[in-house]
Amino acid sequence: MMLGDNMEDKIMYGKPCAIKIKEYIKKEIENIKDVLKLVVIWIGDDEASSIYIKNKQKVCEEVGIELETIHYENIEEKELINKIKELNNDMTVTGILIQLPISDKFNTEEIINKINPLKDVDGITDCNLGSNLKGNKGIFSCTAFGIMKLLDYYKVDIEGKNVVIINRSVLVGKPLVGLLLRKNATVTICHSKTVNLKEYTKKADILVVAVGKPHFIKKDMIKKNSVIIDVGISRMNNKIVGDVNLEDVIDKCKLITPVPKGVGVMTTTMLAYNVLECYKMQKEVTNER
Repeated sequence: MMLGDNMEDKIMYGKPCAIKIKEYIKKEIENIKDVLKLVVIWIGDDEASSIYIKNKQKVCEEVGIELETIHYENIEEKELINKIKELNNDMTVTGILIQLPISDKFNTEEIINKINPLKDVDGITDCNLGSNLKGNKGIFSCTAFGIMKLLDYYKVDIEGKNVVIINRSVLVGKPLVGLLLRKNATVTICHSKTVNLKEYTKKADILVVAVGKPHFIKKDMIKKNSVIIDVGISRMNNKIVGDVNLEDVIDKCKLITPVPKGVGVMTTTMLAYNVLECYKMQKEVTNER
């Protein structure tokens, strides 16, 4: 898609922000004697998961983090939990990540909560989600945290603004509420059961969309000069597209993230950031003993 110069200025690309954060991570790791290691547990043979893991591997290599993938074609829940407990007790492992989604045969929530919160690089254990909502220190969801970093990089004022999120997942919507409240935003969560969705989206100073429906948000659903964060990713006519019809809304909004090259870049970057944060928090606990 070709945009005019004035329209190009409205695009919030993830790459420049991600580069800045990766430079910080790399510099920090260079001053650490220990090896930082992330273990990714992948179950099954989902092609999309394979691509996501490769993206994680690339970012970890860039900043100096070792990534190990443990791949199971099939595994029983008890065996998986025992593996997580083993990794929790392994002092050489800095972070643990379960590549989601996993089969419906597993109790995903129970499995996630077996991860030591200090090694929970996804920030989705009950402990880390609760710490976020209470405004305490913790590890935050990579996507939600990446959105906050992106807004900060592009100097988007959050305080007092009406932020509408169309998503209530533990990866995006719920953790984003906690992070936005820390910045004194007024936050509304919408979802599939929300009645008259357009009434909410048209009042949003900042609109975050993560519904997985291509070009779901159009010009008539947004407020003039609003900031739009598009987290959705779908394939349409052999192209990767977001939840927002960028071409339709670009002349009405103030800023918008593209798909691809927007939030996705930030998610993998914040994963590396979280590995570093896990290391620091583990060191704090060790030093307190």
